[in-house]
Order: sequence, then C-alpha cells, then structure tokens
Amino acid sequence: MAGSLAISPAARDALQTWLAAAKALNGASDNTLRAYQSDVLDFIVFQTLHHAAPQGLAALERISITDMRAWMAALRAQDVTARSVARKLSAVKTFYRWLAEREGYEPTAVLSARAPKFQKKLPRPLSEDAAKAMIDTVGLQAGEGWVAARDMAVITLLYGCGLRISEALNLKGRDLPLGESLRIIGKGNKERIVPLLPVARRAVEEYLQLCPHPMERESPLFRGVRGGALNPRLVQKVTEKARMQLGLPATATPHAMRHSFATHLLEAGGDLRAIQELMGHASLSTTQTYTAVDQAHLMKIYDACHPKA
Repeated sequence: MAGSLAISPAARDALQTWLAAAKALNGASDNTLRAYQSDVLDFIVFQTLHHAAPQGLAALERISITDMRAWMAALRAQDVTARSVARKLSAVKTFYRWLAEREGYEPTAVLSARAPKFQKKLPRPLSEDAAKAMIDTVGLQAGEGWVAARDMAVITLLYGCGLRISEALNLKGRDLPLGESLRIIGKGNKERIVPLLPVARRAVEEYLQLCPHPMERESPLFRGVRGGALNPRLVQKVTEKARMQLGLPATATPHAMRHSFATHLLEAGGDLRAIQELMGHASLSTTQTYTAVDQAHLMKIYDACHPKA
C-alpha cells in the first residue's frame, strides 16, 4: 500500500477495516474504495510530513482544524481543483466518523473543516438528433460486423435505458432472454428495474446473433475480441472516434448518452421522481440538476426567438 510507511500498523489496520466495512455495509464500489483509500492515505502522509512524525491512532486523534487547513491549502497549492479537494475532504470525514465511533474520538476538528465552494457542473447532454447520429456512427467504426453490432448495442442501452457504462458491461448471460425490462444492480449495490425499449432489445439481439463467443449464464453479455469482458475504455474510444467524425464536442462521451436519456425524458414531460428511479439516483437533488439543464435550454430558445425592443 502506497504511503504505508507513514502510518502505524494500528492505523493501517483501521483503514483496511473501514474500507471493508464500507464495502460490506454500504455496498461501496471498487472504484469508490480505491478513491477512499488513496484520499485518506494522502491525507495521512501529508500529516506525517507536516508533523515530522508517523501518524498512528493517537496522532490522528490530535489532528486540529489548523492541520486540516494546512492540508487543504497544500492541495490547492498543487493546483488540485476545488471539486477534488471537496471530494478528498469528504473521504477523510467519512473515515473519521467511523474512527471516532470505534475509538471514542472527538472528531469535531476534522468534521468542522469546510470544503471549498465550487460551481457544480451541469450534465452536458446531446440533442436528440446528435444522440441518434452517435449510435449510428459508432456502428461504422469496427471492421468486424459483430464488433460493430456490439458497440451499437452498448451505446443504445446507455441512451435508451439511461444506464451507466459499468451497468451495461456488468450484464451477464443470466439476464437473457431479454424481456420488456432489465434488472440493474447500480451504485451501492442497489437494484432497479428499467424498461427496455424495443429498439434497445433489437440492438442487443442483433449483436447476440453475430457474436462468435458462446453465451453462458455467468458469461459477460458484452465481449471483447478474445471473448473476455469488454473493456469500458474500448467503448470510450469508439465513441471518441464517432464524435470527432460528427464534429461533436469533447463532452459527447458514453456518459453523455445517459445524461441525454434523462434530459430528453424531462423535456418530454417526464416526472422527476420517475426519472430518479430510472437513473438509479440515491438523491432527488442529483436528478434535479437536469431541471437546470432544461431551464438553460429554454433560455437559449428564449434568447434566440424573443423579439427584443
């Protein structure tokens, strides 16, 4: 573990126990756990250098608000964005809440540290025409027919069902045969049911007819050329090629197809709570960012069309 020499065995064991608990009790994803571990370790390494002493459990209890400010100031001096500083602080606070309960700490100094303010980024959806063109153009990138069908099927699921790329690539042979809905295991190991549009079902079925690899119950639905699970980076690359051919901005990513799904539903009069369920958002506030996108879209139309005196 990077930075392990900077902390005592007891603190290192506490960190590993916390990560295990976050996975077992809260269903944290592997990506989240890696980010947690990196952020908390970086914090402890900084405090080690700041105090010129290894950080064990006793030292961690003595962390002051001044120490917290020094750490965040050092991050900003390294050109770490305010958004990233806030994420790292959130990870450290989450660890300290758990540690304080386990060790009887008084965590006020850490928990009272304020995250820097930052402008939340609005989702960058594609227009309906651009989303459809992206799906079609993705299918022109591969030389092999089954690979082209696979790529189109994946992107169609992102746009047609609002799936995250990880959710689409986690589908297995056991999810077949496809019906009118899909059972998705999303962030935090939370399950949701999403309707499967006929166009999305046809795209997957066309891929399955062409796929040269046997489809067993525990096999990944979407396969790489050699038969293993499809790497998400390959989906990102084929999308990048397609968006360059179409002259779309760099924000036209696989995740933008998911954003487009939510935005177009909202524009069509979709209920915000229903969209929250379909997207698998834990909080309605996350879904509400799409109302800001919709309002921004309306203002553009207003500015372009409203007669000005």
